[in-house]
Amino acid sequence: MSCLVVKPIELRDANAFVAMHHRHHKPVVGHRFSIACYEGDRICGVAIAGRPVARRLNPLTHLEVTRLCTDGTQNACSKLYAAVASAAKSMGYEIVQTYTLESEGGASLRASGWVCEGNAGGGNWNTGSVARGLLFGTRRTDQPMETKQRWRRYLRGVA
Repeated sequence: MSCLVVKPIELRDANAFVAMHHRHHKPVVGHRFSIACYEGDRICGVAIAGRPVARRLNPLTHLEVTRLCTDGTQNACSKLYAAVASAAKSMGYEIVQTYTLESEGGASLRASGWVCEGNAGGGNWNTGSVARGLLFGTRRTDQPMETKQRWRRYLRGVA
């Protein structure tokens, strides 16, 4: 097994990898930065980091991993999560976060120093209010409706 190396990647190339390999999400529209994990000359994973999806979080202090996708190469996920956190800290972010499905174990996140903060949404956004669907549109149905887990890594000693 050769060494895993992380390098920058253009969003269009990261999105192409996501389109080919991600189990349940499509490519993203924008990002702050994207990185790729290489095994030799082969891309074996990508991470796309961007503004937090939750509107109330400050995009100058919080960074969110909006996509992380690998081809199954051992340790690629952990390497990418650690590299995103390191880059985010260097850029002055205080918190980096991501979400996983409840059915996903999170071993790669734990291995790279992230903490699970428990359930954080999921399900169908269109329940409970007809007006929500009329005002804001309906949630895409091509994404999992399973409960999500929020994971964070605190970069400045903030808890």
